[in-house]
Amino acid sequence: MLPHVSKFGIYLNPSEHKVVRITSPYWFPEEPDWVYVTSEVNDTLLNIREAIRDRQLAENPDSVTWGRIPLRD
Repeated sequence: MLPHVSKFGIYLNPSEHKVVRITSPYWFPEEPDWVYVTSEVNDTLLNIREAIRDRQLAENPDSVTWGRIPLRD
């Protein structure tokens, strides 16, 4: 397996209440701004919010929405 594949998954930015799906090596979120939530890249937002709730990664998991990965220059 390629080393970057282990970084694929869903990441949360707790301060922005946004999650992003990473399925390519184009850009990887960096700590501490982003928290790795799950390796299930096809997980639903409902399941992702539940994982965030279970791990207490955000005060109000129901307010978490999909975000966008940043564009590179």
